[in-house]
Order: sequence, then C-alpha cells, then structure tokens
Amino acid sequence: MVRLVSIALSIAISLTTVTAWTTVPSFSQRRSLPSTVKSSTSLPMALDYNDPVVAEEFGKIQPMTYEEVEEELMMSGVRGSPDMNEMDLKLMLVELRLMLSGRMPGKNSSAKKKPDKYSSKFEEALWEKPKFKEIYDALKAKGDHNSQNVAAEYLNQPDIAKVRYGKDYKSLLDDIDAALIAVKEVTSPTVIFRGFPANMGETGCRMTLEALGEIEEFECNESEDFPILVGKVTYGDIESAKRAIDQYNGMDMGMGQSLELESV
Repeated sequence: MVRLVSIALSIAISLTTVTAWTTVPSFSQRRSLPSTVKSSTSLPMALDYNDPVVAEEFGKIQPMTYEEVEEELMMSGVRGSPDMNEMDLKLMLVELRLMLSGRMPGKNSSAKKKPDKYSSKFEEALWEKPKFKEIYDALKAKGDHNSQNVAAEYLNQPDIAKVRYGKDYKSLLDDIDAALIAVKEVTSPTVIFRGFPANMGETGCRMTLEALGEIEEFECNESEDFPILVGKVTYGDIESAKRAIDQYNGMDMGMGQSLELESV
C-alpha cells in the first residue's frame, strides 16, 4: 500500500506540473492494479508523525470528511484504491500536500524545534507529555500504524475515538489516559497549571493554590481557546509544589477537562 500511495502521488505531481487538463484514472483502470497489492489491513504511514511539520498538516486534515479528502485528492489527479478506508485517504492527502508544497521532511537532519503554538492536541501531547510520547514511539518502533492513528485520533477527537475504538483498543486508550496525567518528578518549586474555571478569576485561583503553601510568584491568564485559567505559580519550597500537584493534577473541575499541574 505504501508503494502504491507513493507511485500514485509521484505520477500525480508529475502530471500536474505539465498540464491543467490531466485526467484522473477511471475506476476500471484502478481495478486493473496487480493482484499482489493487498487489501489495507494496516495504514500506509511512511511519514514521521513526531515531526512537527507532519503533525501540523495531519491536524488540519483530520477534521475533514471523507468526501472533502477525496475531492482534494482528485483535484490533484490522485485517487485512492477501492480498498482504502477514510484514514488511508487522509494519510495520502498529508503526504500529497507536503510533497506539493516542498515541505516533505527527512531532507535535513537539523534538530526539531518546539513550535510556538501547537496545531493539535496530538502535537501538544508529543511535546508536553513524555509518557504519551513513550507509548507512541513504542508503537512506531513496532510498526503498529493502526494503533498510532488510534492514539492520534484519541488525542484530537476523544469522544469520537472512544465510540470507534473503545472496544478493540480499550487497553491502549487506558494506557494513554494514564500517560496524560502521569506526574513528572517534582524538582522545582515552580508549577504550571491549566484548567481552573475562568469564573474563579485570578484572585480565586491564587487563594486556592496559596492554601497549599506560601507563594512567591504567581501568573494567571484566561485561555484564548477555552473558558479556563492557565498560568504559573512559584512556591517558597518544593514540598508545597508537590502538595499542589498531588491535590489538583487530574481533578475534574466540571469543565469537561481535567486540571493539569506540572513541575517545571
């Protein structure tokens, strides 16, 4: 499947650079592919989805419908084989967009730089949740592409992913849940937080955290994306920071999100 995708993309790009009147292969033509091409039982991921460029493009494409993906592929002269599912087509479109824009990764070995702003929850977890990254990297090392995509979709669209994969991938989803709330070793009195309800206000948030120890510095702002507070607090000692994390990290504040507190 990977080879088929790559061939299709290469042909499409070559043709689209020659003429705008390129025709898309007919269904009957696609049906005549060699019988050695197997039905898709694993997803054709040739790209490194840890790469921020790839993760960003994947985040843009994932919310698209099957029809939208198929239409964009066809506009470039690319058409998936009949045995490809929705995720197969989305991965094909990721690769196509990167190839057409000249952003295909792997051509330079420079160190990856943490993005200023994350394009998706999946990308954020790869950078901010080391335990989740360990799980994802292990799946990647095993070549378990289906589980990689389940993990990515669960981060970006958890409710939908639970419906689709809650039975067959229950163990993986449970591991991811545990990884997302795993606590790093507390080695500093400074803690970043995210998830207190915005209606608490800065004063209410500070009072809540100050109940666990003397505060030396405090920063708090309302998130641009959700009605929650995000910020940073520096306690007078590490023990107070540990108490704050133990008390509040992972707590459900009724906003549909769990509180996140982490030592920095």
